[in-house]
Amino acid sequence: MPRLMSSLALAGLVREAAPALAAALGGPLALDLAPTRALEGRIRAGERADAAVLTADAVAALAAEGVLDGLTVRPLARSRIGLAVRAGAPHPDISTLAALCRLLRETPSLCYSRAGASGIFFAGLIERLGLAAEVNAKAIVIPEGFTAEKLVSREAAIAIQQMSELMEVPGIEVVGPLPEGAQTEAVFSAAAFAGGNAAVLAAVAEACAPQALRAKGLEPP
Repeated sequence: MPRLMSSLALAGLVREAAPALAAALGGPLALDLAPTRALEGRIRAGERADAAVLTADAVAALAAEGVLDGLTVRPLARSRIGLAVRAGAPHPDISTLAALCRLLRETPSLCYSRAGASGIFFAGLIERLGLAAEVNAKAIVIPEGFTAEKLVSREAAIAIQQMSELMEVPGIEVVGPLPEGAQTEAVFSAAAFAGGNAAVLAAVAEACAPQALRAKGLEPP
């Protein structure tokens, strides 16, 4: 069975596109979904698939090492970090950096991810803002997965993650992207593994049409 290793940022898109991918490939596609850092580590430890969707930096590094076929690299999507609350909860003001800082000080609890690109950025952000000790004292930092699940379980009042990942959890509402000064844009690329089935890459790239990307909180590259 053909296999795709993909960052969680594109999980919703590839799951929804599964029937079209199966039709294009003549059978089901096995999906292995995890944060880029986790997948990158497993790939370096020897795991292989037919294609991988990772951050552009990770794809470039693995292509330089000859693990991924550098001639097949193609950008798929751009992603921004957002903030979410439980469905029905008031939407806090995150329109400015000052408003976000005030929220981070006042919120009783929050959740971010340790391994995901958004969580790594957020950990650095609160350090630069001088809020790391205060925020981490009340934060749930999950190893990987969807931070918004902690909203549904009422363990956290706000969740921070890629907009596309927040949107994958029912029972929550995305307030919006983090403001200027607290935002970064990740580019996700794909490539075939050296010796992998290039048809998997072609099918995934076809599924990443602009309309499909925007419906899942992503933007074209």
